Amino acid sequence: MKKNLVILIAATILFSCKLMPKKEEKENIKPMTGKNLYGMIGADSVFQYTLTNKNGMVVKILNYGGTVTDIITPDKNGKMGDVILGYESLDGYLQTGNPYFGCLVGRYGNRIANAKFTLDGKEHTLAANNGPNTLHGGLKGFDKVVWNVKLSTDSSVLLSYLSKDGEEGYPGNLSVDVMYTLGPDNALKIEYAAVTDKATPLNLTNHCYFNLSAGTDSNILDHELMLKADKYTPVNATLIPTGKIDDVKGTPMDFTTPKKIGKDLASVIGGYDHNWVLNRSGNDLELIGSVYHAGSGRYMEVFTTQPGIQFYTGNFLDGTLKNTRDGMKYVKHAAICLETQHFPDSPNQPSFPNTILKPGETYHHTTVYKFSVH
Repeated sequence: MKKNLVILIAATILFSCKLMPKKEEKENIKPMTGKNLYGMIGADSVFQYTLTNKNGMVVKILNYGGTVTDIITPDKNGKMGDVILGYESLDGYLQTGNPYFGCLVGRYGNRIANAKFTLDGKEHTLAANNGPNTLHGGLKGFDKVVWNVKLSTDSSVLLSYLSKDGEEGYPGNLSVDVMYTLGPDNALKIEYAAVTDKATPLNLTNHCYFNLSAGTDSNILDHELMLKADKYTPVNATLIPTGKIDDVKGTPMDFTTPKKIGKDLASVIGGYDHNWVLNRSGNDLELIGSVYHAGSGRYMEVFTTQPGIQFYTGNFLDGTLKNTRDGMKYVKHAAICLETQHFPDSPNQPSFPNTILKPGETYHHTTVYKFSVH
């Protein structure tokens, strides 16, 4: 075990360098000025880090759960507004029933069927925290831990976490780094890297709930969505993929051209909460989708290196969450999530893209949410 940990630490140092700024970039880095104590969890301090750019865009992030609490961008008239759902204070994020607002999700984002998987001939049992299935890492996933902060500047925060062997039932000591960077082009880049000392499933994502009206509209039915995806993965009654990969053409799942989210929503039992198989031409960062809100003029593009995206329409929001920002009642369909990812239940679906990270390999994915006005 000690040998494995030594190898893991060495690998961690190497892959951390992937996310650290280059030498020529370091000369232009200014120490972060926007760091504030947000609250305490036991003896752990939770800080809120504020990223800004020359355009006045603001992104705020907690070291608790790597949670994005605010994304403040201008509308077509230059009025600033917060385009994600969130809470007034830490108590909101700690409350029972918080639906993963803004957080980092792991080890395995989305669902694993029957809360178990078999790897190298051994069955691993997980927490069944979503009916019979496990969801978003289990009872205490990456969204509920205090991350270490390796670097913070006015434009970026680098977070790290060591998930120990057996945590939430997953094998291997897993070392994870996540870098949030706000660019001068109003793009929020999220870069993930990880190494392990045992083979383990891994699927990291972010769970921001977007409403580009910045609170003007109570729902996202008039938002227009485009996804570069000709196919999606149908699900069963507990939202586990059936194993099929179906065409979207001629169905409510077709967003290959921009379409108002509310147009076909009533035709989808329970609302949209599915994985789309992205049309990709390679492994590099590619534009795979966009969202537009005509009332505000805000436009958000989504770029990723991942093979899939979970489009979710806030189906389980019901207006009862406490401590919400400005006392907002977050009702059903108040926001959308666009979670770039590998496919749900991949550890149990051999036909899906591989999600097993092995010793000696580096997990590395990037997603960008870029904001503008049209």
